Amino acid sequence: MDLKVTTLEGKEAGQVSLSDAIFGLEPREDIIARVVRWQLAKKQQGTHKAKGRAEVSRTGAKMFKQKGTGRARHHSARAPQFRGGGKAHGPVVRSHAHDLPKKVRALGLRHALSAKLRAEELIIVDNLVAAEAKTKTLTGAFATLGLTNALFIGGVELDSNFKLAAQNIPNVDVLPVQGINVYDILRRGKLVLSKAAVEALEERFK
Repeated sequence: MDLKVTTLEGKEAGQVSLSDAIFGLEPREDIIARVVRWQLAKKQQGTHKAKGRAEVSRTGAKMFKQKGTGRARHHSARAPQFRGGGKAHGPVVRSHAHDLPKKVRALGLRHALSAKLRAEELIIVDNLVAAEAKTKTLTGAFATLGLTNALFIGGVELDSNFKLAAQNIPNVDVLPVQGINVYDILRRGKLVLSKAAVEALEERFK
């Protein structure tokens, strides 16, 4: 399918042909959700920790004699039922990451790209280059294109002026094509691809 190409100033710059195998799929929410869950689980630190009864700093002496008090039998004050005791089955430091086949990850990315095109939230620009690293200039260009919440994907190498000018604009992310991922595509409203990014994606999924 063909999609028009614009410049950052909003002028037409021809057309680009998009592969149906990447941008023309029927989006499946279940596959996209699996990839997002895998990404977020991998990012989770897993540093939560509660002390068990073997770790709390408290006496281990028997609280009172076993018989003759009329009270329940107890041993250590570190037991979970006592205030200041250890937590029973509390969280421990661990990794939340789980495996996801590489084919499913690749398929999830193609479905996310297809979903953006289907929702008419995909814009192709000729290149992501700024003459100078001025945030104000770039904000004006984005306003012309109607971009207030967007993810920009450039080629293998990002233009340093464009990257510097965009990094202070809220709700705008800039990534090289090798950093493209499902979660960042979905968390932003518009997806803006450069022609170099489109070529790199088609080469990647060839």
